Amino acid sequence: MDQRPDKFLQHLFETAIDAVSAKNCLPDHLPAPPPGRTIVVGVGKAAAAMAQTLEQTWDGPLAGAVVVPYGHSVDCASIDVMEAGHPIPNEAGQRAANHILQLVSPLTSDDLVIALISGGGSALLSLPAPGIALADKQQVNQALLRSGAAISDINIVRRTLSVIKGGRLAAAAHPARVATLIVSDVAGDDPTVIASGPTLPPAPQGRTATDILNQYGIDISDSVEQHLAKALPEISDGPAFARDSTQIIARSTDALNAATAEAKRQGWEVLTLGDDIAGEAKDIATEHARQALEAARFRDTRSPPLVLLSGGEVTVTLGASNGDGGPNSEYLLALGLALNRDPKIWALACDTDGIDGNSRNAGGYLTPYSVSGAIEMGLDPTGLLTAHRSATFFDTLGHTIVTGPTLTNVNDFRAIAICAGAH
Repeated sequence: MDQRPDKFLQHLFETAIDAVSAKNCLPDHLPAPPPGRTIVVGVGKAAAAMAQTLEQTWDGPLAGAVVVPYGHSVDCASIDVMEAGHPIPNEAGQRAANHILQLVSPLTSDDLVIALISGGGSALLSLPAPGIALADKQQVNQALLRSGAAISDINIVRRTLSVIKGGRLAAAAHPARVATLIVSDVAGDDPTVIASGPTLPPAPQGRTATDILNQYGIDISDSVEQHLAKALPEISDGPAFARDSTQIIARSTDALNAATAEAKRQGWEVLTLGDDIAGEAKDIATEHARQALEAARFRDTRSPPLVLLSGGEVTVTLGASNGDGGPNSEYLLALGLALNRDPKIWALACDTDGIDGNSRNAGGYLTPYSVSGAIEMGLDPTGLLTAHRSATFFDTLGHTIVTGPTLTNVNDFRAIAICAGAH
């Protein structure tokens, strides 16, 4: 092994990010040019980078607008880049949603809309249904995010309270053809879920927004309650969408495949635990620790190093705690406690968008000595985990990974290195 395990794991993370960047995954998926105008709309953490790459590769004039979280913009020549609040929607996102609707509404059947969709879009493209104030949507979003609800459930609520999500943006653009290019940030890669599917009619769910709000005990305003009582049916797939196309151009699988190829190139064995893992961060960490310890039992100094890779999206149920960190750092701290200082095992967990929860970090890395080192520094790792303050643990140790916005997002990237002996 040519480098320390933590440096190797960080290299795999960087390799994974590069594989799902716009410059590498978008050019091969461009639609055929139309006889009329080409209008670009987009939303999400990767939208500006996708728009910039599209400008560099498209043969012909473009116009349009994309909306990204603050700090995720890049320079574009002919496509407007707008910034808005994430994960809680704000007035800037409402203005951006109105602007995007106005761009697509006057189009004809000769025109093409290229929709660049990526994770984070649900909060950014926020246009409340009539009678619902932005503050009402903000309150519901905040409560759902704290509840530990699955993103699929959160998005059912979001699109029920919206006039642009759940295929309504595409409906506004018709009769123009709509080509949707997606960077997927959801386990299972359901395109109707990503950014709440503004250009795609949702698949039947069997659950309503009211069911979900009741399940998680979410308090709602009178205006939201009144809207839910008379909410219009969701848009159904039909002839209006027949000319539209949808392609997922980057996903968790692509990131893990790139990391796998690089690890093997460097002489590592690779075991993939899954690319669509979902659940509570602490529970997933406990199971991964069990699998790592079991694998480590059968390896000695003659064994090649082994790395366990996984993707998907773990969550944290905060309850009354504000927390300090995110799902990846919580996973990593729980993993460290469950590994019980095994000298062979190192690990990394990061969000591919570069922002883990409410921290300033992408995530962090774990050494065999992280837990004991933290205790020597006066920290209580178990107490920090219980209080959802995992970022404090890794910040104090200096074991955080800081990338800034990566301008892509295929959710979690986790890697557990099992080495032959201590380092």
